[in-house]
Amino acid sequence: MLKQHRELSMSIRRTIENNEEAGIRPSKTYQSFVAAAGGHRELNFIEKDVRNYITREVRNVSEQEDAKEFGKYFLRMKEKNPNFPFELELEEDQSIKLAFWADARSRAAFEYFGDVISFDTTYNTNRYNLVCGSFVGVNHHGQSTLLGCSLMKNEEIESFKWLFQCWLHCMGGNAPKGFLTDQCASMKRTLEACMPTTVHRWCIWHIMKKIPSKLNGYKGHADIEQEMSQVVWNSHSKDSFDRNWNDFLLNFGLADNKWLSDLYEDRHIWVPIYLDHQFWAGMRSTQRSESMHSFFNKYITRNSSLIQFVKQYDNCLRSREQAERESDAADFHTVILEVQAQLRGKANCITRLKNSTLGYSVYEVGEQVSSSIFNKFVVTYDSVAAEKVKRRHTHIKSSHDEPLMEPRSKRFDQLVFRSQNICKFASESDELTAILHRAYDNVMAEMESLKAKRKGTSSLSHEDANLESVNEFQRPPRIRTRGRPKNRLGSKLDKQIANATKKKKTKVLSEINLFDAASAVHSNSSQYQAHVMNYQFRVPAAGDNSLGV
Repeated sequence: MLKQHRELSMSIRRTIENNEEAGIRPSKTYQSFVAAAGGHRELNFIEKDVRNYITREVRNVSEQEDAKEFGKYFLRMKEKNPNFPFELELEEDQSIKLAFWADARSRAAFEYFGDVISFDTTYNTNRYNLVCGSFVGVNHHGQSTLLGCSLMKNEEIESFKWLFQCWLHCMGGNAPKGFLTDQCASMKRTLEACMPTTVHRWCIWHIMKKIPSKLNGYKGHADIEQEMSQVVWNSHSKDSFDRNWNDFLLNFGLADNKWLSDLYEDRHIWVPIYLDHQFWAGMRSTQRSESMHSFFNKYITRNSSLIQFVKQYDNCLRSREQAERESDAADFHTVILEVQAQLRGKANCITRLKNSTLGYSVYEVGEQVSSSIFNKFVVTYDSVAAEKVKRRHTHIKSSHDEPLMEPRSKRFDQLVFRSQNICKFASESDELTAILHRAYDNVMAEMESLKAKRKGTSSLSHEDANLESVNEFQRPPRIRTRGRPKNRLGSKLDKQIANATKKKKTKVLSEINLFDAASAVHSNSSQYQAHVMNYQFRVPAAGDNSLGV
């Protein structure tokens, strides 16, 4: 437990770094060490050591370096895949004002899943209080998929205008059919200008959540909330909603309530009966965007750096990509319940072929709703390309940043990876394990011998130099000196004075006794100081670039 006895080995440090990269909390990381060692007493470090290492070594990024690393991340991603677009807007002092990026896989996925987009912002991002905004779609498994990310200094109209224009340009200028946001006036005005053909929808959950706070001052506010929910959710036509809404206001004396009056004016962008005739991919709220933010919030705090944020964004991309791959694989081997339901529903349909040309067949389908009511649909079937859908984005890997490791860390990981197979083979029996132990002892002795030989000086020429060897450089040992260091500019002058003083000193010492020698030396020392004081540095005059002595 003494501090000088506590130590984090190379293996422990690499595990901490990997767990931090994966977003695993320090407490969980420490508990994994305890479980692997067989108890707290078997470890020569404590949880505080793990936290200190993360704070000082892993997360130790200054604000100035943080912005630089943030920019370098985008450059690395662009180098990996030219289809990784990013845009940055900087303040006059070069600080980050706005940032937008989307990886190549997200751009390709928009082609299939860009009909409806959920966009939401949250302040819980990092130490700079930047607003995080994520564009989220729904894939063919009903899963959320990231289609772009942003950081903004504020939520003003100009900021949203810049962001939405960047996103549209990134997605080939194709605006979605539907766009879900929270009840934000700035976004509403911006969308009307940037995406005039897109149907804008407010998140109904955000609106209904405000009812208690907005109407809490009224008598019987619980009944008001219940009745309003009934009107919003159970009106089956626009006319019936208008009638039910007016009755609701009159019954509770709310005709003069401004908040409700404003909601009614904007009813076409939040009331379900005004919007449900259009495809929304099952979305009525921005819950999918918020679920993405909750993923970030598990690992991002108010003190997190920008580079930590993009690392967690990478992790989120990985998890979304993996979830889609697993569902794709499952579809090949399991019964899809939705398809089975569609097949059973076909019993209520009457199908008639209308025409067929160039491999395309057009059918008229009548679905019997009741004994006398039929819904009619026109369905086109492509008999040439009659195969399972192959989506282009599934062949594109998400752009993931590789962890930046020191050369020693890289070598350590490579050695551990290669030794795993050896250890697995040797662990099959005591005899094989003994062979490996002897081999380890011999190799260790050989390495210690080589290391001892190399303790002397070494040289490095430009022919042998590489990045790894340069990274091994250490600064020269620091030497502490006494007194004021000698001035290099006056070294020649010092020698002349010292020689003259030495001649005089010899002459004086030959003429006086030993007791007088001390005073003679003192006298000459004063004379030396006088000579030096005759040569003083001066401050150069204006326009004088020379160094005066």
